Amino acid sequence: MNDQALLNPKSHEKRLRLARIRSGMSWRMRLIRDSIRRGLHGALGVRSVQWARVVMDQHTYDFVSRLDTASMDALEISGAKWSMLPFKTFRSVSYPDFDICNGVVGHSCFDIVFAEQVLEHVRWPSRAVRNVHDMLRPNGWFVVTTPFLLRLHPMPNDCTRWSAEGLRYFLGEAGFDDAMIQTGSWGNRACVKGNFKEWALWTPWVHSLRNEPDFPVVVWAFARR
Repeated sequence: MNDQALLNPKSHEKRLRLARIRSGMSWRMRLIRDSIRRGLHGALGVRSVQWARVVMDQHTYDFVSRLDTASMDALEISGAKWSMLPFKTFRSVSYPDFDICNGVVGHSCFDIVFAEQVLEHVRWPSRAVRNVHDMLRPNGWFVVTTPFLLRLHPMPNDCTRWSAEGLRYFLGEAGFDDAMIQTGSWGNRACVKGNFKEWALWTPWVHSLRNEPDFPVVVWAFARR
């Protein structure tokens, strides 16, 4: 409490009440704003998927859906998005309970491992990918997606970016078969700018999915052990 508050405790208490009122109003205004935004998004055709992920999600889904998932044991790191597919078994693990840099769930016990929007956040990506390689059975698949021309978003760290070419070399160095690594990327200048302040949700009639190869927003890879 400052000297002015000591001299005038009633005035100090009044300011505290006003601060609590403003805080409550701010919280309610955020709720109202978010509710209005959701309503407008529905009316205007805004999808719940982020603009940056539309093409990437389609490519990864097309690839995985062509696999014999019913015979595969799957592991997803930091997510459960892929539990929707009919895998033989599906398991999800997340940081900090599981640290991909410092251990494995099991040796050679998975047919496919997913790490979407994960590798950019780990401190030791080479260790992480070697651990994924160790967890896969022979001929098992690693499905990875990462950002490239997107702003930093520490969760709690944000350390690394790869181009599609760089991701291919990185996975090959970790032990994956060079001939069985497929990489891709997507992005355009408008999407780069559209994500400066917040993660832009895709509005089909506003946000172009045209690819400009010199402006990759996201990168993905399918790597076979």
